[in-house]
Amino acid sequence: MGAAVNDGFSQRTGEMKRRVVFLDRDGTINEDVGYLSDPAGLVLIPGAAMAVRLLNEAGVMVVVVSNQSGVGRGYYTDTDVEAVNQRLILLLGESGASVDALYWCNHHPDEGCDCRKPGPGLVAKAVEELSVDVTGSYVVGDKVSDVELAGNIGAKGILVLTGKGAREVEKLSTPAAFVARDLREAVDWIIDEMKKA
Repeated sequence: MGAAVNDGFSQRTGEMKRRVVFLDRDGTINEDVGYLSDPAGLVLIPGAAMAVRLLNEAGVMVVVVSNQSGVGRGYYTDTDVEAVNQRLILLLGESGASVDALYWCNHHPDEGCDCRKPGPGLVAKAVEELSVDVTGSYVVGDKVSDVELAGNIGAKGILVLTGKGAREVEKLSTPAAFVARDLREAVDWIIDEMKKA
């Protein structure tokens, strides 16, 4: 399991626990090109940076949770994942957006770890390291495993139709709380839900 905590975390969050949105990376924030190991290949999905910025402005913590089985398969290393994540942080920052932390599972799917989504291990690590409260949280991603993760931690799961989402929607055994065209629509829905609450 890998992790990277944004240096701005303590300044932005202070001591209070905040609402959190867990975001998948590939296919949700950036284009899913399959086993991305080269930072130069990272391309943000249109509207994704603005969506993250809207969460920042609403005072919502943003934590990226990503399956990176390419490490376990020997396609690339944790250092490569970190380099891609740094590129993601840079591109988001150019639009005034930021994430509080990034966690990834580097195991092969056959290893049976609890950190590979939909297992709760990545979220558990965020709870431990960031003192976040998952009550009332959301998970947004383009795969069934993201929606299932939400169910496993008592959060609301949102499926986006970017990435693999359009093919995954019919595989859902448990309905998503919302199906969004993209991350921007998902975030608009989340913010509206939070206002109602």
